[in-house]
Amino acid sequence: MNENQLSERLKRVGELVPERSRVADIGSDHAYLPVALVLQNKIEFAVAGEVVNGPFEAAKKQVRKNGLTEQIVVRLANGLDAVEASDNVNAVTICGMGGVLIRDILDAGWRNQRLQGNERLVLQPNIGEKPLRDWLTEHGYTILEEDILEENNKIYEIIVAAREKMRVAYSEKERLFGPILLKKQSPIFQKKWQGELKQRETILAQLAKAAGDQQARIQQIEKEITEIQEVLSNES
Repeated sequence: MNENQLSERLKRVGELVPERSRVADIGSDHAYLPVALVLQNKIEFAVAGEVVNGPFEAAKKQVRKNGLTEQIVVRLANGLDAVEASDNVNAVTICGMGGVLIRDILDAGWRNQRLQGNERLVLQPNIGEKPLRDWLTEHGYTILEEDILEENNKIYEIIVAAREKMRVAYSEKERLFGPILLKKQSPIFQKKWQGELKQRETILAQLAKAAGDQQARIQQIEKEITEIQEVLSNES
């Protein structure tokens, strides 16, 4: 394997991992990312965590095939339970899952003290970015970088966060759109939210025809539509 086999989104995640860090890649999917980063000499050590036996065996095979058993430890464990204190991990990557699942993994790791709070988090949720940003905000994380990219007709966001001395209080709007993505307003960001706008307009039309009292839901969707329209017209 070489780094050219990484998908565009994983390649971008890899670029956002700090040099010489010790990484825990949770839900490692064949250990593609840690293997590529070690082969690039970007990182010196990684834990590849998998909760399902099939991907766990595939990750072990990938690490062995590349002769990296000294630098990458593959563990079968639930979420951040794959990390041990002696690993001295200072970066965590979690990619290709829903934002709610990533949030739950971080939350369990926090409660079980597998997450110490001094790690750089590089997160790539497929959907549900807001609940993830909500959790980061509540736990004192600063969003250092964000990116948005399209691959195979899907749009992905990447969030990089760490706990800094100064806490940032992100607004509801920043947690929905992403504080950095909101400032950048890239064409892909615009494309994503144009799609989200159409989706909400469809929901609104359906609610108008639905039986029962839909007023609260209608008001919520109308609020979101107004907010998205403002952002798309650069009134943020």
